[in-house]
Amino acid sequence: MPNTNDPTPPLKSPLGGTESKAVVLRFLVVGGLAVALTALLILLFQNSPEETESAADTATANAPAVDSDLIVREDSHRLDDVPSSPVTFVEFLDFECEACGAVYPAVEELREEYEGEMTFVIRYFPLDGHPNSRQAAHAVEAAARQGELEGMYRLMFETQEEWSHNEEPQDEVFRGFAEELGLDVERWEADYFSDDVAQRVQSDFEDAVALGLQGTPSFFVNDEFIAPETLTDLTDPIDEALSSDQ
Repeated sequence: MPNTNDPTPPLKSPLGGTESKAVVLRFLVVGGLAVALTALLILLFQNSPEETESAADTATANAPAVDSDLIVREDSHRLDDVPSSPVTFVEFLDFECEACGAVYPAVEELREEYEGEMTFVIRYFPLDGHPNSRQAAHAVEAAARQGELEGMYRLMFETQEEWSHNEEPQDEVFRGFAEELGLDVERWEADYFSDDVAQRVQSDFEDAVALGLQGTPSFFVNDEFIAPETLTDLTDPIDEALSSDQ
């Protein structure tokens, strides 16, 4: 039965829990590689309705103090795991965040372009103000326990417009995703409503807050926090880390 006494209710980030706004992502695929025609990942951390800073100024002012032990945990989810790689790319994300949905195609292009060359880690950072973001993270975590982390991760972003920003609980929608993925639905549902899954998501959330992250998506390349304005802001540190290992 659903646990109506969730021990980990949505928390407000003390830093404001803002959502990064991303616009315009277009790519041309040539020879199997993604070439950016337009890559304006303009991150506008909105401190108040009356005050909006430039992306560059905000990135400088809000760059978190990095504690590498908080960026990736031993149990962090790796969609791509390349133990021999010198590069670990980390995204703290919120499945209901429009900016995360907007950059999802770009992130998938990066994964394809650097396949076999870097480890890609996702961390849950469900923000207050998104009514179903925490439950979406629970749905993904429950699927991960049956080996379908990536399947549920993809479904969340590919269907985001259909279920997001709805004040009504989306439990049945997420249950349908579990059915679509061929999961043991009773087991998935038990995990989805479990305290263990809630705590697993909460642990990621607490790491994000401890790192000083102010919104989603938030990216790290190894221990370096990246506030991208263009696609090359992501690829340059990846390429640099790869070349330094040669």
